[in-house]
Amino acid sequence: MGMWPVSCALTTKSMESPLVQTKTSLLGPSEETGSSMGIFFFLRIGFQDNICYIHVKIRMISLQESNAELDAFSYIVSDCDSVNELYNRQHYTKTPEDAAAITILAGIVPFLPTVLARIRKQSILFFFFFGGEPLQQRPLLSMSKMVLLISTAGLDLNCGTFLSDHTLAAVQGGKLREKDVDKAIANNFAVLMRLGFFDGDPRKLPYGDLGPKDVCTAANQELAREAAGQGIVLLKNSEGSLPLDPKSISSLAVIGPNANATFTMIGNYEGTPCKYTTPLQGLAAKVKIVYAPGCANVGCAGNDLQLDSAKAAAAAADATVLVVGADQTIERESFDRVDLLLPGQQTSLITEVAEVSKGPVILVIMSGGPFDISFAKISDDISSILWVGYPGEAGGAAIADIIFGYRNPSGRLPVTWYPQSFADSVPMTDMRMRPDPSTDYPGRTYRFYSGDAVYEFGDGLSYTDYTHHLVKAPRMVSIPLEEGHSCYSQRCNSVDLAGNACDGLAFDVHLRVQNSGGMAGSHTVFLFSTPPAVHNAPRKHLLGFEKVSLGPKAAGDVVFKVDVCKDLSVVDELGNRKLALGSHVLHVGSLKHSLSLKI
Repeated sequence: MGMWPVSCALTTKSMESPLVQTKTSLLGPSEETGSSMGIFFFLRIGFQDNICYIHVKIRMISLQESNAELDAFSYIVSDCDSVNELYNRQHYTKTPEDAAAITILAGIVPFLPTVLARIRKQSILFFFFFGGEPLQQRPLLSMSKMVLLISTAGLDLNCGTFLSDHTLAAVQGGKLREKDVDKAIANNFAVLMRLGFFDGDPRKLPYGDLGPKDVCTAANQELAREAAGQGIVLLKNSEGSLPLDPKSISSLAVIGPNANATFTMIGNYEGTPCKYTTPLQGLAAKVKIVYAPGCANVGCAGNDLQLDSAKAAAAAADATVLVVGADQTIERESFDRVDLLLPGQQTSLITEVAEVSKGPVILVIMSGGPFDISFAKISDDISSILWVGYPGEAGGAAIADIIFGYRNPSGRLPVTWYPQSFADSVPMTDMRMRPDPSTDYPGRTYRFYSGDAVYEFGDGLSYTDYTHHLVKAPRMVSIPLEEGHSCYSQRCNSVDLAGNACDGLAFDVHLRVQNSGGMAGSHTVFLFSTPPAVHNAPRKHLLGFEKVSLGPKAAGDVVFKVDVCKDLSVVDELGNRKLALGSHVLHVGSLKHSLSLKI
């Protein structure tokens, strides 16, 4: 198990402990919404060579220090396998029953109170992180309260089966009392009751009467097709190659290891589908097809490559659809990909088939994650590229709907597609967001990445064209500060988010979207902001998105509400959230608008 020495380093004289990893949530209800909220944190501690490494990530904070006792309406949970790790990997306990007992009694890290007490004596400063960025340089709670909280906070809910497998034996062996189990159960049910799970007849609650009988209704099968269609992303469409006209296609070559995929389409954490419609079946419902798998599976090993039959099919058909990508033998939980390249000989299959194809070549990528398909992006032999994700049981029908123009594609990429050179040069353990020009480190995510991307976050084409027009937005927003404020001067480049300056500070951005083409479609409008270059601010930041459906030549209005302090603030070098003064650039597509924040 690795260690990330990024948050704090301290010298100790006699602190020894197993390596500890815990992901814990201290949950309590929200009075306003009735939903469960609380302190979510990831803590990793280790002691190596007399150096203590502590990494704490705060996911959400909604409890004030005065409410940190976490009483009857709160409970503590662990992520999957945390208790199992304690026993099987860290060998902290001799038996699984000991692990079950000690976590229910004293939380996921039974020796952590002692560790924290020792740390407290040495006046160590905790660095809390939010999304990889420093949140604050002070303890979330006083150390004495944190020690008390953890020492008395038993685990109430473990993701997985470890506690259900071993808790009874722990009670029978005298390692755990029934009343301790009762307390954990009571905490869980108290939250469920607070959330309304037991309010009246559950069959009368929203969705309460749904069951297996509803899975295969015509409406829900159509919903699966609709969801798949909305998620398909058109990444390339040379010279309007798509949509194909089924009347002009006498035969269509369908090639690739995912062309006849079934289970692959539903990914993992899946339910039981009503039925599958594979890409092959979806396309065959529209036109006559010639099928050649090209590879026996997505691994596409050299000795499995069936090039001759694939090339013959492509050379004879009016158009070719190549369905490639991944499946759960390539990417799944606990089975990470090691590169960004298409598996095995898939690239060779694509390029050689595309070279001999008589008609347009449509490349369909079925995968959960991105691939470096730069070769296909620039190839004159490949007309169009679709990324379909894992599209679900009706994926094949949805793919055919897009290819033959029964649906106008409207999906957008949810992640940046990096080149293979990124994976080659950036260690997986280097999670810095911001680029570092001194070491040629390009940064991570659409917010900070400074390198060349294969495709950008939010990319996605349509069979029609959309234009954006700014209707209304302010050019200047004044930040009200109290007289005598330390930043009551234009010399400041940012303002701390404190006091009443943020109260009601918001504005609207009104946009008009025009469908200038001849086909109806849906269009997702992304509103980005580029802040002033202070505090290593991100290169751009998504403020929001809205989807609008428009007929041919039709126009529609979209309104974004921008919360100045929430949406336009940045995190400084010390982890404090600041409102950057100066010019913020709002942009939607190629449309840009400058907004000045002043005091």
